[in-house]
Amino acid sequence: MIFEPFKPFVASGFQVKYATEDWERRGAARLRREVFCEEQGVFADDDRDEIDEIAIPIVAVSLWGVVADDVVGTVRIHEAEPGLWWGSRLAVAPDYRRIGALGASLIKLAVSSAHARGCTKFLANVQSQNALLFRRMHWKTLHEFDLHGRAHHHMEADLAWYPPIMDAETGFHAVSRKAA
Repeated sequence: MIFEPFKPFVASGFQVKYATEDWERRGAARLRREVFCEEQGVFADDDRDEIDEIAIPIVAVSLWGVVADDVVGTVRIHEAEPGLWWGSRLAVAPDYRRIGALGASLIKLAVSSAHARGCTKFLANVQSQNALLFRRMHWKTLHEFDLHGRAHHHMEADLAWYPPIMDAETGFHAVSRKAA
């Protein structure tokens, strides 16, 4: 009897929120290391830097029904100076990249929660292959440059498209387009 290989389980429901639990922060760090160090080779052993000391980590947590399971997406935000916020280190687990809602949901919570905290300008340095997603989400490229040996777009979000979200610790539920 020949068994067909099966694809690993991929959750269809997610909670996108500030990382409030230790396991969520550890999961975000693990995912960033997997994506930026192991997969992309952008950093040697660890992608952590001084921004992590002040940044707010945001996670996309896969759900088994209503129970949180694993961190499958992350981004961090920080206020560089009053009103000026940055997003960085956006990462989604490989098995979850085909779920279009995850990256977009992380970006939405990042910008909208900063907006609720007084953000008047939100910036990010985005790898070129991801610039189209950001443009579709009402970001504009200010200029292009190389960072860590990779082409990037220095981009700014149009805050008019990101109403303030006050309860980022709870966040919101996102559903896979495939499951919807």
